[in-house]
Amino acid sequence: MINFKYAAKGPSGQTVEGNISAASKAEAVAELRKQNLVVMRLSQSGSKGKTKKVKTTNARGDVRARAKRGELVIFTRQLATMVGAGLSLLESLEVLGHQAESPGMKAACDKLVNEVRGGSDLSAAMESCPKIFNFLYISMVKAGEISGQMDIILNRLADYQEASAELTREIKAAMTYPVISMVLVLGITAFLMIGVVPTFKEVFESLDAELPAITQFVLTISDFMRGNVAMIAVGSIIAAIGLVMFKNTEKGTYLWDATMLKLPVFGALFSKVCLARFSRTFATLIRSGVPIMSTLDIVADTAGNGVVQKAVRESRDSVRNGNLLSEPLGDAPVFPPMVVRMIAIGERTGALETLLEKIAEFYDSQVKAQVKALTSLIEPLLITFMGVIVGGVVLAIFAPILDMVGKLSGGQ
Repeated sequence: MINFKYAAKGPSGQTVEGNISAASKAEAVAELRKQNLVVMRLSQSGSKGKTKKVKTTNARGDVRARAKRGELVIFTRQLATMVGAGLSLLESLEVLGHQAESPGMKAACDKLVNEVRGGSDLSAAMESCPKIFNFLYISMVKAGEISGQMDIILNRLADYQEASAELTREIKAAMTYPVISMVLVLGITAFLMIGVVPTFKEVFESLDAELPAITQFVLTISDFMRGNVAMIAVGSIIAAIGLVMFKNTEKGTYLWDATMLKLPVFGALFSKVCLARFSRTFATLIRSGVPIMSTLDIVADTAGNGVVQKAVRESRDSVRNGNLLSEPLGDAPVFPPMVVRMIAIGERTGALETLLEKIAEFYDSQVKAQVKALTSLIEPLLITFMGVIVGGVVLAIFAPILDMVGKLSGGQ
């Protein structure tokens, strides 16, 4: 018998960790599934008390390789189509394995075929490919197996993935232009301050002329930047690494996400994105028959924002104690009164998933509209900012020159 350490999700959504003895990894997973647990991590305990991860590989490659989001969407949609058309699950997986493009997805399909052929459920087989199929995906597939509506659940899952991908594209479209523009502005400014301004400083010193305040200020900044290039570069790198390390901590993640929601221009956009993702994930899981506690746990893990995650987890604890979901959500500032009121109505009428879908559609349209508005707003703001920075440097350089030219003209 082999000793395994595991981490799994229980029926109420709680994380369970422990040890189990079995003849193989497959038997360990099967035993845990009998306990109604969804395995998240499973590793073999070494003889010296160390933990050694069990690799799930086959002759075709490593199933822990990642698959692109678009490829997973296509896989889900095609699997739903074939299962709905009457093909067996095993035959469908074999077809998808043959036509898979990336090595990761091909290896995953081969692994699923072997597991299903050996008698495992599809959801259990997917647990051996955690880099491709996350907890949300596995939970919905499991719900499809229980309800006998695998094709319908898979189609809903594909719809969810496509909507999430579209939302991600909207955010990238909103952020790409300003980020690139800011990098260009900072690059041009650094070039002027380090490469151009010092040349004029020598001219000014040779003329021994009194310089305007703006010119003296720019020359001082230029001297500092030229004399401390290495320090500025190293300091920037250290600051960036420190910020990333702090952001990866639990407290840092929460503070970062809270700050993102309070930004003057982008905060409202980020908030709407979080609400759209929360509502869509929640509605998809509830409609697919996933238990409410597991749903809340998944929604918290996939929220994409620490503030929303904390609010959902507090709501989950409240629901476990017999309270309504809308009550604790109403205490979280990130959830507007409209969202809380619609969730409360959904709980009373039994149409929670329908109202959540309405909320998701509303905020999706709000995100698209705001992205367009930001695109039209950011362009003139960035042009103005660039004009002020670059124009200020140019003015500082040419102001004393124009002053001297004027004096010479007046003297004549």
